[in-house]
Amino acid sequence: MAYTMKEVARLAGVSPATVSRVLNKTPYISAATKQRVLQVVKDLNYFKNVHARRLSTGQSDLLGLVISEIANPYFPEIIHGFQAAAWDRNLDVLLCNTEYSPLRTESIIRKLVQSDVRGVAIMTASIDRSMTPELIEAGIGLVSCSICPADKLVSNISIDYQRGIFQAIEHVAALGHRSAAVIAGPETNRTAANIRQALVGGLKKKGMNPFPVTSTDYRVDAGASAVRTILSTPEIPTVIFCGSDLIAMGAMNTLEEAGVRIPEDVSIVGIDDIAFAFLARPPLTTIRVPRERLGTTAFEALDRMLKLKRRKGASYYVQTELIVRKSTGPARQHKLRP
Repeated sequence: MAYTMKEVARLAGVSPATVSRVLNKTPYISAATKQRVLQVVKDLNYFKNVHARRLSTGQSDLLGLVISEIANPYFPEIIHGFQAAAWDRNLDVLLCNTEYSPLRTESIIRKLVQSDVRGVAIMTASIDRSMTPELIEAGIGLVSCSICPADKLVSNISIDYQRGIFQAIEHVAALGHRSAAVIAGPETNRTAANIRQALVGGLKKKGMNPFPVTSTDYRVDAGASAVRTILSTPEIPTVIFCGSDLIAMGAMNTLEEAGVRIPEDVSIVGIDDIAFAFLARPPLTTIRVPRERLGTTAFEALDRMLKLKRRKGASYYVQTELIVRKSTGPARQHKLRP
């Protein structure tokens, strides 16, 4: 039997409004009242009717979270941060994976509009800005990482990669490195392009004109393939900067297979500080992106914007920092011929 909120209220000896406040974790409810309501809820096996709430309040309890792919270890901490913050406010999350497909992305945007989500956090740089107006026109709040500038119904989160990259270049320069290579992420990815530009520009300022500079996918096997190209050059660099930890791990595996020692022969620097980075052998020096904080910030940006009468968005910043481990060491003094 499906019970109504009025029946829960009657059995608990409170008003339906009090039942609603208890279920929505509203403060200023006495412990005794809260316990009495929750006991009736348990006894009746009562659950809130989400659709009824939507009709009565005009607001959805659902938020959308868009990522590239669940298999990429970059995203779980973002998901956890966003989802935990949403659940603390009694909101649900619809998780969507683009799989880097424009057609799939278009379908996801339509699905989010049809699902009447309250807001959407787009945590992937693989989505084109042209795909976002449909959300905004439907009155759905949007927060993204450097896709759209802050505006009505739009908030923007910028990740300060420059800070971590500067620290990483200073670190290897202090170790005596004078030759470097760069394996950046996909050319079509805005974040990857910005990281590549920052790495190349920063290395040139230090007198380390990077060569070769290549782009590849965010996959272990792609990093492995890119390193084979580097190993075929006449002058193998003493340090390789990678556009992600996955690329770095693929590079490290191939270097090991080629008999190249890390860091004695070649140092490696990654980006992201995924959970597996410190488990690599040797543990990976990397630029940390605080991804759980990124997820929490995305939720807070949506929550604040949607509470404003004018729904005006804002700009947010998340800093990166270098985490030094054992994949970087003093530059070798001999010519390398693997």
